[in-house]
Amino acid sequence: MNIEQIYTGCLAQGAYYIVSQNEAAIIDPLRETKPYMDRLEKDGVKLKYIFETHFHADFVSGHLDLSKKTGAPIVYGPTAEPNFDAIIAEDGQVFQIGDIKIKVLHTPGHTMESSTYLLIDEAGKETAIFSGDTLFLGDVGRPDLAQKAAHMTQEELAGILYESLQTKIIPLADDITVYPAHGAGSACGKNMQKETVDTLGNQKKTNYALNQPNKESFVKEVLDGLTAPPKYFGMNVALNKGGYESFENIMEKGNKPLKVKEFEAIAADFDALLLDTRDAAEFQKGFIPNSINIGLKGDFAPWVGSMIVDVQQPILLISDKGSEEEVITRLSRVGFDHVLGFLEGGFETWKNSGKETDEVNRISAEDFASKYTETAKVIDVRKETEYAAEHVNDAFSKPLSEVNDWAGTLDDQEHFFIHCAGGYRSMIAASILNSRGIRNFTEVEGGFNAIKETTVPKSNFMCQSKTLKS
Repeated sequence: MNIEQIYTGCLAQGAYYIVSQNEAAIIDPLRETKPYMDRLEKDGVKLKYIFETHFHADFVSGHLDLSKKTGAPIVYGPTAEPNFDAIIAEDGQVFQIGDIKIKVLHTPGHTMESSTYLLIDEAGKETAIFSGDTLFLGDVGRPDLAQKAAHMTQEELAGILYESLQTKIIPLADDITVYPAHGAGSACGKNMQKETVDTLGNQKKTNYALNQPNKESFVKEVLDGLTAPPKYFGMNVALNKGGYESFENIMEKGNKPLKVKEFEAIAADFDALLLDTRDAAEFQKGFIPNSINIGLKGDFAPWVGSMIVDVQQPILLISDKGSEEEVITRLSRVGFDHVLGFLEGGFETWKNSGKETDEVNRISAEDFASKYTETAKVIDVRKETEYAAEHVNDAFSKPLSEVNDWAGTLDDQEHFFIHCAGGYRSMIAASILNSRGIRNFTEVEGGFNAIKETTVPKSNFMCQSKTLKS
């Protein structure tokens, strides 16, 4: 038997490839199937089952394409109602793969179909659980995503999750290995550890959610501090449940080089969003007017999902040469399938053609310190928890995830400084503000990581009473 965790850092997502004898199973695959197909061919094994722990919200799974290519059936836990052929397993049902077994443990709460898969090895020993979004390392799955579909409150779902953990997970042996669907950085939880594999016994000791004295306490602690989920989550659930276009078709349609005139014409005809995926430092020096910067070298796909409200949005790319396939792949993982092409030669081609360009006013942290006064208006786009830990005195806490709400409250007659932790998120915000005609600001290079090394005064509490002028 061999278990391989295939971890994708930009999504903080773990898929699992399991082989016993000449048969294999894959749990929660990513959308692009070629890596799995290559692995199956290399190992000379047949894919027997594709297991899905639930209808994922934060990424589009590869279950449908993988099933079509291999003939392997898709397996969901009890109550799942996909719009395609699948095995809807019963609680406790056992599936044989070579000399091992996988037992279905129905663990609703994150979603009602959520299931944990218990692996039983060749000797009949319960060895590992693939816990999906039921149990993370250091946390549990957020119980607020399935409210509408389940016709329940988040409190009711949290209570169901508590019962699932108490009756199905905690009774298992301490030496069982926990393989979760996500790690630190995923929006599917709030308190995940950076590790991606652990023992259940250690989680029983260290995971706050497994150490609550009763259901009421569990519900309170699990719901405390939950922020609104990214807007694309519901659309990804719909794709995973209802079906989607094949990844190969998406790549073929999107991976098209466009001359400047073609690029301009398509942008106008389709009202396409211009997505510039270069590093913030490059974008700042020059970009196509009204383009939005979300750098590929960062949490690219989750931020695309958070900033672009509709997965149906037509997109044109301005990317570093040779990165186009990766960009399209990472967009497709979160359901953005409508890439219409990319600017051949990237931004340099646009600039060399004599077309209008724009830029962001960016200064160093040292320059910011020299310009800072007690009356300076500073906007901090980090998460509220980052802001609470330490921030510039009297800065406004305005998380990037909420920019579509707070951007409209800004007074463009009043200059402000804007920063995040290192410059990635603040450049996203800067590009969005620029595209909306808000230009009277200065972005701080290096963000708070650089500012904290200067003499700018800082605080470590929330200034919840501060509001932006409208």
